[in-house]
Formats: sequence, structure tokens, C-alpha cells
Amino acid sequence: MISSQNLILKPLSHNQLIKYIANDDSLERELKLNPTKKVISPELREALAETILPNVADTGKNHLFSTLWTIILKAESRMVGDICFVGEPTEDGEIEIGYGTYENFRGKGYMTEAVACIIDWAKRQDNVKSIFAQTAKDNPASWHILEKNNFEKVNEDGNLLSWRLKF
Repeated sequence: MISSQNLILKPLSHNQLIKYIANDDSLERELKLNPTKKVISPELREALAETILPNVADTGKNHLFSTLWTIILKAESRMVGDICFVGEPTEDGEIEIGYGTYENFRGKGYMTEAVACIIDWAKRQDNVKSIFAQTAKDNPASWHILEKNNFEKVNEDGNLLSWRLKF
């Protein structure tokens, strides 16, 4: 678990991921949080089914690099978004992050703060030397989060922008 001024980032267990997918407030009840309206995108649903759940179930993997981390707003005791790593660090120490803010909580700086938290955590991991992320060109809110956290744009391909932060 990671804590900042306004947020708690909590990595979810396999059972908690199942409750997250059910999207029936059972996860919020378990975590003693207020219910939150969230829409699980088709892309996230696919990632959960095909990658995240199998990797978290694999005891040979560090689940912190495989699971979804829920972002909890302390002041309201509710989930406001998610952040995850796309697998364990590569041989050269790079990890990839993905993130999403629930619609009712966008534009308030929560994801910028959450990405800063995850960067701080990643810097303390021995085998992590850089973080990679991709955003859609037509999603300036998403790429502004990366710019505010000192990521550099390293590539443009079609509608995708690629970003990297080295430390």
C-alpha cells in the first residue's frame, strides 16, 4: 500500500480482483469504502481476464507488478481510479504503467498524484530504472498527467504517443 497526502494506492489480491470485476460494491464493502460508480472499459476487462488475473494467480511472479492498484480518495473513503504495471521489469529495468480515473473524479489532479506515488514506489525497487507509458493523441488529459510527472515523449505512432521516465 502507498499513501500520499490525498490518496491511498492499494494493490488488489486475486480475490479482490474478482470482486472488482463483479462491480457490485462487494470490493468496496470488503475494503470498508463508500460505493463508487465505475465503468470497466472493454480494454481493461480484456486485460483483467487475459493478463492480470493469470499473472496475479502465478505465485512465481511479483503480483505488485501484475495486479490492479485501486486509488482511494482519503477524504471521501472511495475508489476514484486504477493504476497498474504491465508486468514485471524488463531485463533493462523498464516497467510500463497504465491508468484510468473514474468519470466523476476526472480533472481534479488525483491521477497526477497517483502517478507520482507509483513513480516514487518504483524508484525504490532495485530492478526498476525507467517507466514507459502510452496515451492516445486525442486524450490530452492523460498525457498532461505524464508531462506533470516529468515523462518525456519518445515516439508518435498513429494515434499513440509513447512516453518514458528514466531515473
